[in-house]
Amino acid sequence: MHLRSVLTRACSRRLYYLPSQPDRYHSERGTTLRTLHIEPLPEWIRGLFQRTAAEAGLEIAWGGELRGTGLRDAAAEADVLVTAARRIGGDLIRATGRLRLIQVQGRAPWAVETRAAAATGIPVSVLPHRGAIAVAEQTIALMLGLYRKLVPGHRGTRNADYRALGVEPVRTTERRIAFNWLGYDDIRQLHGRVLGLVGLGGIGLEVARRARAFDMEVAYHKRSPLPRRHEQMAGVRYLPLPELLAASDIVSLHAPHTGHTEHIIDAEALLLMKSDAILVNTARGGLVDEAALLDALQSGQIAGAGLDVFLDEPLPHDNPLIGAPNVLFSPHVGGGTGGGQVGMARDVVANLVAVRDGGEVRGLVAAGTASP
Repeated sequence: MHLRSVLTRACSRRLYYLPSQPDRYHSERGTTLRTLHIEPLPEWIRGLFQRTAAEAGLEIAWGGELRGTGLRDAAAEADVLVTAARRIGGDLIRATGRLRLIQVQGRAPWAVETRAAAATGIPVSVLPHRGAIAVAEQTIALMLGLYRKLVPGHRGTRNADYRALGVEPVRTTERRIAFNWLGYDDIRQLHGRVLGLVGLGGIGLEVARRARAFDMEVAYHKRSPLPRRHEQMAGVRYLPLPELLAASDIVSLHAPHTGHTEHIIDAEALLLMKSDAILVNTARGGLVDEAALLDALQSGQIAGAGLDVFLDEPLPHDNPLIGAPNVLFSPHVGGGTGGGQVGMARDVVANLVAVRDGGEVRGLVAAGTASP
């Protein structure tokens, strides 16, 4: 049965197939490539993927709300299955009859049962999400900015503040150098520190990946802990929130803003943190009680905060946090670079084109691995 017919039958209440040319399922080269995306994505993202695919002469069928037999029937007609975090397990893999690739957008290590895919000879590609990478890089930048005192160091160097310390410039040679001429005694390293992630979706996973490159220990908290095997794949360990706050040198927020997470960092939470700990928020401003954070910074309860998001945006000029000690601000640019959803769509479609045309598929992973 044609994939379009399967989807139409399974999703009678809603059309999941978004063809650019309704009666055409073939690429311009005449090669059939039946792609089924099973992630329940918002309408605008589906449209973005479909337009990007259409530019390459491809079409994508959508099965985000398919379950059970409907999903298996649709998958059996697909050449490519695409997911983000929705699980593609062994039963679904074994139900496919013509599958040529399983594509994961974003680095969720548990999205595909890779051993089952390998056993049936189906390659798996894992492509990192550019938007998640952008936020993760911003998160690490804020950590480094605070730990290495980059902004005070820049200002002090530019303004020659070393003169107040009685220091004068000297010509450096192979043996004679000047260093730390602003007299900092609290420059810190990320190496060996404990990073506590509140939330562990695609962005949290990308932050964890980068933190491990700095030899940090990564703990996480989320409402539903991962299975132990998935924790090992991601290189993280679960802690209840109070324990995570108490153990972490850096607490970084990566949860959505919901009724459950509103002010998840409040006065009580801040009291649990170490006095030399810093808080980083690149998620949503509503996760933090800003008044409580201001009190914690002014009293020295915590050592600093790196903030890319705020309760009111842009940050009002009279927000009291502006005058707080040891705060590093950025103008909500975490996800505003790297292409985001557009880049992700292009990356996925490039792999679809490679499958169709016999080209090189990017991001292939070995059985049982989490990422390339």
